Amino acid sequence: MSIITIPETGYVFPQFRPPVSAGRSPVPAGTTAHLGLSYALLEGYRELGLDLYVPTDRPGPVPCVIWIHGGAWLSGDRRYFPDIWPEGIVFDGLIARGYAVATIDYRHAREASFPAQLHDAKAAVRYLRHFAAELGIDPTRFAVWGESAGGHLAALVGLVSGRPELEGSIGVAEGDSSVSAVVDWYGVSDVATMPAFADAALPDADPHAEAEGAWRGEEPIDVVLAGVADREAAERDFSPVSHVSASAPPFLLVHGDSDGLVPIGQSVLLHERLRAAGAPVHFHPVPGADHVWIGVDMQPLVTEALDFLEGVLGG
Repeated sequence: MSIITIPETGYVFPQFRPPVSAGRSPVPAGTTAHLGLSYALLEGYRELGLDLYVPTDRPGPVPCVIWIHGGAWLSGDRRYFPDIWPEGIVFDGLIARGYAVATIDYRHAREASFPAQLHDAKAAVRYLRHFAAELGIDPTRFAVWGESAGGHLAALVGLVSGRPELEGSIGVAEGDSSVSAVVDWYGVSDVATMPAFADAALPDADPHAEAEGAWRGEEPIDVVLAGVADREAAERDFSPVSHVSASAPPFLLVHGDSDGLVPIGQSVLLHERLRAAGAPVHFHPVPGADHVWIGVDMQPLVTEALDFLEGVLGG
């Protein structure tokens, strides 16, 4: 893959993806792929799409896990997991456990300000639930799993309920956008205590450098909140800790204690708030792990997440 090195930082990031890396590996046997489903058509914006992979070798309907990609709310694509991860480690693991996997796109921060990203994720949940019977998935067994910015959005999907201005009305406008479980890998939880991204020391191997290295002098949180009328209120709504209640679904929070981009304190705070509210939560600090699991073997972390989901959703 072609890369550019930023001399001032030493960061490297891809400028394009060659044809050999143009998407998911071949669909596993016994799986039906529904590619390019348009879950929301927005005038003036690109169609919002998702890809859904449904195991057909299990008695249906099957539980569905919705994957939300990272990228500092500035970049990313439903077709790609972080480049440095072993190929298929999350996707194939879910399929092997008998889960359908939906990978979703959402509007980036320079396309639309928050809460557009949350509206999009909520719309994807409503779409999948609305067409669950047709797609062979169980509408009562949905979970969300995300990393970095995707972990932040996954937490919001799990916690936000009953607020029309945050639920949105795009796509399938009516219906339930709740989920039964959340896996949040190193997501932002509280804007008020989040240090500047510009102060972070990103490792050279961090694929998020493509997003965070393209700040144009602006902080990603400033970009995603640029169009809001009330910044103070928007920061509260953007922060998952603001939405914690006893009715929250089970959460698995996993965060490296050496994360140089999103400090582990973000997950510590969300864990504390969830516990104080009496909500089910498990927090796993990972010794020596930096952002995107640089520095550790991530297979045990994937297995942990799969076991957690199986404990909540069943097989």
